[in-house]
Amino acid sequence: MTRLKKLGAVTATAIAAAYGGAVVLHDPLISASDYGGNSRLEALRKKVHDPGAVVPAREAQQSVLAAASKSNPLDVLVIGGGATGSGAALDAVTRGLRVGLVEREDFAAGTSSRSTKLLHGGVRYLEKAVFNLDYGQFKLVLHALEERKQVIDNAPHLCHALPCMTPCFSWFEVVYYWMGLKMYDLVAGRQLLHISRYYSTEESVDLFPTLARKVNDRSLRGTVVYYDGQMNDARLNVGLACTAALAGAAVLNHAEVVSLLKDDDGKRIIGSRIRDSLTGNEFDTYAKVIVNASGPFCDSIRKMANKNAQQMISPSSGVHIILPDYYSPEGMGLIVPKTKDGRVVFMLPWLGRTVAGTTDSNTSITFLPEPHEDEIQFILDAISGYLSVKVRRGDVLSAWSGIRPLALDPTAKNTESISRDHVVCEDYPGLVTITGGKWTTYRSMAEDAVNAAIKSGKLSPTSRCVTNNLRLVGGEGWERSSFTVLAQQYTRMKSTHSGKVVPGVMDSAAARHLSHAYGTLAERVAAIAQNESLGKRLAHGYPYLEAEVAYCARNEYCESAVDFIARRTRLAFLETDAAQKALPRVIEILAKEHKWNDAKQKEELEKATEFLRTFKSSRNAKFHDGKHS
Repeated sequence: MTRLKKLGAVTATAIAAAYGGAVVLHDPLISASDYGGNSRLEALRKKVHDPGAVVPAREAQQSVLAAASKSNPLDVLVIGGGATGSGAALDAVTRGLRVGLVEREDFAAGTSSRSTKLLHGGVRYLEKAVFNLDYGQFKLVLHALEERKQVIDNAPHLCHALPCMTPCFSWFEVVYYWMGLKMYDLVAGRQLLHISRYYSTEESVDLFPTLARKVNDRSLRGTVVYYDGQMNDARLNVGLACTAALAGAAVLNHAEVVSLLKDDDGKRIIGSRIRDSLTGNEFDTYAKVIVNASGPFCDSIRKMANKNAQQMISPSSGVHIILPDYYSPEGMGLIVPKTKDGRVVFMLPWLGRTVAGTTDSNTSITFLPEPHEDEIQFILDAISGYLSVKVRRGDVLSAWSGIRPLALDPTAKNTESISRDHVVCEDYPGLVTITGGKWTTYRSMAEDAVNAAIKSGKLSPTSRCVTNNLRLVGGEGWERSSFTVLAQQYTRMKSTHSGKVVPGVMDSAAARHLSHAYGTLAERVAAIAQNESLGKRLAHGYPYLEAEVAYCARNEYCESAVDFIARRTRLAFLETDAAQKALPRVIEILAKEHKWNDAKQKEELEKATEFLRTFKSSRNAKFHDGKHS
């Protein structure tokens, strides 16, 4: 089976139909002229970006799912609330289909919140494409660069261009990286973010003060700086889910699929049995097609349909660490292009701190993966040689592991079949699985999955895919200067321990944070801080406000303390100790919003504390370290 790509009539290679159906790496992209009517797109925009729009209550969403019966099923039920699953729900509902989505934990609870935070085309893949004359790798880069720009355009408050510096320690490296990154610019074409350029040694050290001038007796000859995108991954994922909900999809987090339902002949999947993790209640939901977008856990869903289904996930562990802001300047990243074992390591400014990673090693699939100490040491060793500051294990504020769901062709005889691209298959009628790929291409992955679902269920959408021109909630009308309105017009009213309410300034740090995290909806959060006396900061040194807890509970399906510290804000990822100290107040506000009793509050504290133990900061890690002490 072949599919045609938009960029030239090039036939992509199809993987053998080992699952009883076609497995494809790309689906046709749809141009802006194929929307099926601008009037529907405009109506969607008005619906999603209506200033008074509020997501339906969680109870209402569950009722919609429970009401989907055999005689009146949903068109599509998506399993998995990560980037691809939430993207698929948004894609399907904006085509006019009846859509539901269930997620066992929380939106972005898995791999989608544990990325390198980059939106990138893949410089490494371009290098492989050139040296191996591999057109498949070249298409991967071409496609990812196109999607990179669309993600940034559709969520401008959560994404931005980031310059990345590649140090060169010989004139050959200068020429090599300059030519390679100029080719990267050329391939990006109209989707180029900014032009790459060479900087001298002095200019480079001015831009990146902690950059070492000498590494292994080799003197720095300058750097080549190019641009990729950076994002707040978990908030982008939550934005996808909330946009889908505003567009009409019934999305439900903390809802686990316990079994799949088959028709009377047992030949087609027609629904699923779902357990609400918050209440323990179970109910059936019926749909014409199920889209399995459960990332590393997609094989467990496939085996609910066929216990003999062949494995198609080869899990890989990616570890990242967070360091203080002084390791990297604001607005400039650093790439270690080749470590001792051939990997690439990034060191990037992110939300006022420095994120460094990643590793790539075999792992087992678990709900809460933990970084190994040797992986943390690998990252520290990799960056230490390129920096003029002492790199210390004690500076690690947080460290986490994410599981990449690399797609595997089970019929192949060697691991070369492992794909960095995505795979769509229907190995049991009524169950479409989408896996593999990367954050940057989530939108086109979702499009491919919905196209496959439409074909499988013979569905009748009212329009074609429109997600390449639909901004996420909070993105329409947002400007980089929007934070000034918050700073000028709102006050942070704070309750003291004695019960007295005192006014506080909505300083630039808090205003910028709210603007970038919530976009045009930031004024709603600021109003809560002002009108409900929830203007205090939750943690010293961070801009997160008490008002955000209340807002997220009411408007973003924040159902637990972990939901808030890990995915509505990024405190758990930025500093484990600060997140732990913030927990009592976070739980206190959530308890008021969700009417929790004392036992529930205690349970939430225990669960969140256990969650934070999996983030191996210097405070909670058990290590014996002579080099980085």
